Amino acid sequence: MKTKFIVVAGGVISGVGKGVTTASLGKILQKYGYSVTLIKIDPYINYDAGTLRPTEHGEVWVTEDGGEIDQDLGTYERFINLDISKKNNITTGQIYKTVIDRERAGQYLGQTVQFVPHILDEIKQRIISASQGKDFAIVELGGTVGDYENTPFLFALKSLEREIGSDAMAYCLVTYLPVPDHAPEMKTKPTQQAIRLLGQEGILPDFIICRAKFALDETRKKKIESSAYVSSDHVICAPDIETVYEMPLFFEQEKLGLKILNHFKLTPIQNPDWSVWTQLVNAIKNPAHTIKIAIIGKYLESGDYSLTDSYLSIEQALVHAAAHKNVGFDIEWINAQEFEQHPDSIQRLAEYDGIIIPGGFGNSGVEGKIAAISYARINKIPLLGLCYGLQLAVVEYARNVAGLQGAHTIEVNQNTPYPVITLLEYQRKIMDERSFGAPCVWVDTAL
Repeated sequence: MKTKFIVVAGGVISGVGKGVTTASLGKILQKYGYSVTLIKIDPYINYDAGTLRPTEHGEVWVTEDGGEIDQDLGTYERFINLDISKKNNITTGQIYKTVIDRERAGQYLGQTVQFVPHILDEIKQRIISASQGKDFAIVELGGTVGDYENTPFLFALKSLEREIGSDAMAYCLVTYLPVPDHAPEMKTKPTQQAIRLLGQEGILPDFIICRAKFALDETRKKKIESSAYVSSDHVICAPDIETVYEMPLFFEQEKLGLKILNHFKLTPIQNPDWSVWTQLVNAIKNPAHTIKIAIIGKYLESGDYSLTDSYLSIEQALVHAAAHKNVGFDIEWINAQEFEQHPDSIQRLAEYDGIIIPGGFGNSGVEGKIAAISYARINKIPLLGLCYGLQLAVVEYARNVAGLQGAHTIEVNQNTPYPVITLLEYQRKIMDERSFGAPCVWVDTAL
C-alpha cells in the first residue's frame, strides 16, 4: 500500500507532548501490524541540534548513523524499538542550505530560485525520502501553530496532501487546556484559537488530542467539536499521567488506533497484544522497592527555572532498566558547581545508592565532578561515568591513584603535564577548522 501520513502539530504552548503523542501513535500502529517511521521537523535555522545549548533545547540525541538530532527522536526510538535515521530530522537550516548549495552549483540552470516551488519541493522530497517503504509516516512539526517558522512546513504539507490525495493524510492537533487556579474550570478558548490558526493554513484537524491536568468531560468535548468541525468522537483526552509509557494504553482506551485506521479506511492486520507493555508500565508505577541515585551535571538551570531535559536519555535509560528489574528509583539532580563552591557538601553523597556523572563539555563544574568521582571511589559507591563523566573518572584516577599530579583533559588544560584525555588527530583538524556539529551531509537525489 502507498504510505499514509499523519501530521502531528501543537497548539497553545510548546512542550505539550507532541513527541510522546507521535511516539505513542507509532507504537499503536505497530501493534496493529503496520510498519511505521517517525519524522521530526524542527523549524530552527540551525542545521541540526549538535550546536544547541542543552538548557535551551534539551539534550542532543545521536542516531545510529551519526546524526546529532532533537531529543524527540530518542523518544521515538524508545517507543517503537527501531533505529531512526538522521534524515528523519528536517530543519529549516538543512532545507535552505541544500537549495542554496544547489543554486551555487548551477543545478537550477538559470532559474529564479524562490520559496515556491524550490523550498517547498525540498521539504516534500525529504519527507517522502524518509518515509520510503513504510505503511505509515508520522510527521511531528516542532513549535506551535501560529509560529512564523512553521508556515513553510505547513504550506509544504498541504501541498503534499494535494499531490498524494486527502485520503492518504490525517492531521492531529495536540493542544493544551489550562485550568486556572483562580477559576478552576477547564478552558477551551486557547484550543479554539489554535484550531483557527491551523485553519488559516488551509488545514482542519482530523483529530484533536487535548492535554490537561484532568480528563476531558463531554461539555468541553462538545465546545471543541462546535468550533473545529471535528466529531467529538475524534476529540481525545490526554490527561497528566505517571509515566509517558502509559500514554499508548490511555489512547487505546479511547480506541484512537481503530479511529485512525478507520479514517484511512483500513482494518487491523493483527490484534494488538499489550500484555508485556502493561506489565512494564505497572512495574514503573508500582516497583517492589526503590533506590536513590544522584545525577551530577551542570546543564540544569534556565533562568529562574531548573530543567532536566538536558539529560533526558539518562533518566529514560534508568526507567527502562528499573522496569525490567521491578525496581523504582528517586533521582536527585545536583549541580556539580555546588561541590566547588561548598566542598563540605560532598558528604551528602553518602545517602545515595549510586552516582551518575553525565556528559558535557567545557571547564565549568569539572572540579566538582572530579570531587564527586573521588568520593564515590573512596566510599565504594557505584559510579557510572558517561562520555565526559568517564573521561573525568580517568583524570581522577590518574591524579589520586596513579600519582600523576596535575593530570587533566586537554579540553580544560592544554598545558597539563599528564594529558590523560586528548584529541585524536582528525578531531584536531575539525577543531582547527571550527567545523562543529555532525557533518552536513545530504544525498542530493536531484544530482
